[in-house]
Amino acid sequence: MLLAIDVGNTNTVLGVFDLSPGKPALRDSFRVQTEKDRTGDEYGLQIKALFDFAGLQMSGVHDVIVSSVVPPMAFPLEQMSKRFFGKKPLFVGPGVRTGMPVLYDNPREVGADRIVNAVAAFDKWPMGLIVVDFGTATTFDAVTPKGEYLGGAISPGIMISTEALFHRASKLPRVAFEKPERVVGRNTVASMQSGLVFGYVGLVDGICARMKEELGFPLKVVATGGLAPLIGNVSRQIEVVDDQLTLDGLRIIYQRNQRDEA
Repeated sequence: MLLAIDVGNTNTVLGVFDLSPGKPALRDSFRVQTEKDRTGDEYGLQIKALFDFAGLQMSGVHDVIVSSVVPPMAFPLEQMSKRFFGKKPLFVGPGVRTGMPVLYDNPREVGADRIVNAVAAFDKWPMGLIVVDFGTATTFDAVTPKGEYLGGAISPGIMISTEALFHRASKLPRVAFEKPERVVGRNTVASMQSGLVFGYVGLVDGICARMKEELGFPLKVVATGGLAPLIGNVSRQIEVVDDQLTLDGLRIIYQRNQRDEA
């Protein structure tokens, strides 16, 4: 089995893949809070508890691949992988073969998660793409019909916007990010939810529409991330929601690097 780990600023997602001959299968996945101060042993014990809960055997993991936008996490995850799985993890970054040319001015500036998402999306839909990832920040990434990573846009994430509204406006309460029944709210909570949900959908649809106009080739808009299903149900631009996109990208990149080594 392959353990794929995607470390975000807020959450870390783990996926366990069965790579037996035939079609790869995601056995299970977990979402935990990113804790920068944990040691490798603490992460290992947390993963063991998750595996025990899911009925998975840690001895069955033969390799680990990591995508991270949190540099301090690299050392504890490497120590965890060596101690609990007996393997040095493959970190997605410079020198790792992704199979996707990066046309950014400085390719080293691109977050690993953005490349991983683009790789997975193009593998599933080999055409022009916009990949929207709803994380701590919301990222918009463009892929050409040839499978080249062009670049994109980065905006504050949904929860950052929600918390900023609560903290900076003294009389406004903290509200759940839920779709209201109507745009015109009849009370403070409904009004805030309307502004947050439909306002954010407007941001997403606006950026996607402008990217389509600027790029000038046919595009499919794919969304992933924790709140992608909610936004995807309201958005007029998002065509597909894929919760598994990042984990699939890690699995694809791992397999491409294994073939290169063979």
